Amino acid sequence: MEAVPPLYRVAGTGPQGDEDRLGVPDGPGAPLDELVGAYPNYNEEEEERRYYRRKRLGVLKNVLAASTGCMLTYGVYLGLLQMQLILHYDETYREVKYGNMGLPDIDSKMLMGINVTPIAALLYTPVLIRFFGTKWMMFLAVGIYALFVSTNYWERYYTLVPSAVALGMAIVPLWASMGNYITRMAQKYYEYSHYKERDEQGPQQRPPRGSHAPYLLVFQAIFYSFFHLSFACAQLPMIYFLNHYLYDLNHTLFSVQSCGTNSQGILIGFNKTVLRTLPRSGNLIVVESVLMAVAFLAMLLVLGLCGAAYRPTEEIDLRSVGWGNIFQLPFKHVRDFRLRHLVPFFIYSGFEVLFACTGLALGYGVCSVGLERLAYLLVAYSLGASASSVLGLLGLWLPRPVPLVAGAGLHLLLTLGLFFWAPTPRGLRHMWVLCVAAVLWGVGSGLNKTGLSTLLGILYEDKERQDFIFTIYHWWQAVAIFVVYLGSSLPMKAKLAVLLLTLVGAAASYLWMERKLQRGAVPRQPRIPRPQHKVRGYRYLEEDNSDESDAEGEHGGGCPGDGVEEEAPPAGPRPGPEPVGLSRRPCPYEQALGGDGPEEQ
Repeated sequence: MEAVPPLYRVAGTGPQGDEDRLGVPDGPGAPLDELVGAYPNYNEEEEERRYYRRKRLGVLKNVLAASTGCMLTYGVYLGLLQMQLILHYDETYREVKYGNMGLPDIDSKMLMGINVTPIAALLYTPVLIRFFGTKWMMFLAVGIYALFVSTNYWERYYTLVPSAVALGMAIVPLWASMGNYITRMAQKYYEYSHYKERDEQGPQQRPPRGSHAPYLLVFQAIFYSFFHLSFACAQLPMIYFLNHYLYDLNHTLFSVQSCGTNSQGILIGFNKTVLRTLPRSGNLIVVESVLMAVAFLAMLLVLGLCGAAYRPTEEIDLRSVGWGNIFQLPFKHVRDFRLRHLVPFFIYSGFEVLFACTGLALGYGVCSVGLERLAYLLVAYSLGASASSVLGLLGLWLPRPVPLVAGAGLHLLLTLGLFFWAPTPRGLRHMWVLCVAAVLWGVGSGLNKTGLSTLLGILYEDKERQDFIFTIYHWWQAVAIFVVYLGSSLPMKAKLAVLLLTLVGAAASYLWMERKLQRGAVPRQPRIPRPQHKVRGYRYLEEDNSDESDAEGEHGGGCPGDGVEEEAPPAGPRPGPEPVGLSRRPCPYEQALGGDGPEEQ
């Protein structure tokens, strides 16, 4: 009877003998490398290339997610604030909806909380960024903006004012962490693009100075092109909802006598009733719910799609320099002449964006063409700023000062033109001139913001300093916004004169800084203390034993048998352990020999 072959062949037996059809020996004599070795078609260089390509795509994803999250956050915040102030300005709306609750007083305290609180941000922003980390600081700040949006479901003093104060505290940390995050992404993209050079130089070798500048310029252009679109997104509630309830310009501007350079304060003589009919409460709840959903989406984008800016060990290093040093270092950076020369530009950067939203949009725009066309002027400003942020990519081929000086020159010409122009109230013929002015002002704003952030990322490449530098930058912006808030009742000519003097001083100071750098002047930077790794809870292994005790570190050794090679002991009876220090406990090796460690004298 013919034997039936087994279903599964036993190793080393069977009709094929000791070799399978591939010619590899089977059974106990089979070579181990053939069984557990690398895949025969494995290409290490190709796999490495694919790995770093995935890393670069991850960096691009982080930049797009952070830019989109910031755009949605500020679009919701500015849109809600604009709609809220217009509704609360209307006398009939206040009396019907809230009676004698004192809504104008609540609004003034809310604006005070938003504008005054950031003055103290220099004291806590670096500490918060180092404590939470860059990504989690961004997420926390975006969450505070969402909290401000949620309080508008129940508009009372104890909801609006505390949330406005919290939002004011989050403004500088959000922008400082955003600037730091985009700069770190550019540096990481350079590392992942030039990984072969890094392997040749060694992991401890720093890349050449200025090597990440092209990637930084591209990423800042992407970020600010998205952010400036938030001004357009903020007008969607006005265009699709609130404009249907507004009176036309003949009613709202009936008592307005002067506009533009002849005006004083903000819209003197503007009618106290701007709403033709009051919006239904249900419609307001729907609009606020949509805004709340968008704010929540921005939180999810930052949380889910933004990766970490630093490796875990780098985060530990940044925290381990000491909280007192972290608190002091922003003040110590004032020694650097580059920062001192850039402070006027920081202040002007805050002046110009507030002037676009209040002086140009209200003092020239609404005063002439009516409140119902405010949204279109701000959309024009937004599109101009977003397009000019993309045009900032020309800095890849132009000298470094060109974008900043070009934006400042454009704003100088516009400021001079506005200084001598007073449009007539209720004059729709000025609409196209106002739109052109808004677009050109947006072009200057885009070049200003993109150029300043890129310049700071190039001048300060050390990852240990970037959060301090961006904190100083946005704190001076916040100071400038506070000054604009205090001087809101000044005549338009005084505002334009202050803007003009600040602009000329900022441009001259910046060009003098570039001149100093060309002459080879060395900036004086404060020393960053070395990380203190022996902090409880933050130990991690290094080349030297970071887990050794203080006594072991001082006397240069630990117990035998801890993986350190030692000479064989001499023949004869083993001597007892010698005392190494008075405060050291006996290690297990000494206890096994019967020693009790160092004896007290």
